[in-house]
Amino acid sequence: MVDAWARLQRASGAVLSRVEARLKAEGFPPLGWYDVLLELRRAENRTLRPVDIEKRTLLAQYNVSRLIDRLAAAGYVEKLKAPDDRRGVVVRLLPEGESLLKSMWPVYRQAIETEFATRLDAEDAEALWKILTKLLP
Repeated sequence: MVDAWARLQRASGAVLSRVEARLKAEGFPPLGWYDVLLELRRAENRTLRPVDIEKRTLLAQYNVSRLIDRLAAAGYVEKLKAPDDRRGVVVRLLPEGESLLKSMWPVYRQAIETEFATRLDAEDAEALWKILTKLLP
């Protein structure tokens, strides 16, 4: 079982690394930027609290805070005071962030196809889907 766990971690890391490399080669920011912007686009009013971004992505809280600051500095999101909690903050997707998502997607989609989908036949993909489904809450 430990060997299977280790192989899952190595495989995940290797595929993500190759996808990241493809994005970087095309001049795009890291995949984490895409993930945060995508979750904001999916959210009601394209707005989330940082804690909700953390829950929806694989990023740790301290990484989310720094990433939000970088996204805001680049003009892709804005940080606003939470309407129901003056001490809190919400993050809202800006049109520039939406544009970045749209421009990144074709490269990301092709990277998923090349680095993941082409390496599995239909039977493999179905088996993997079933296995991973068992691991999700």
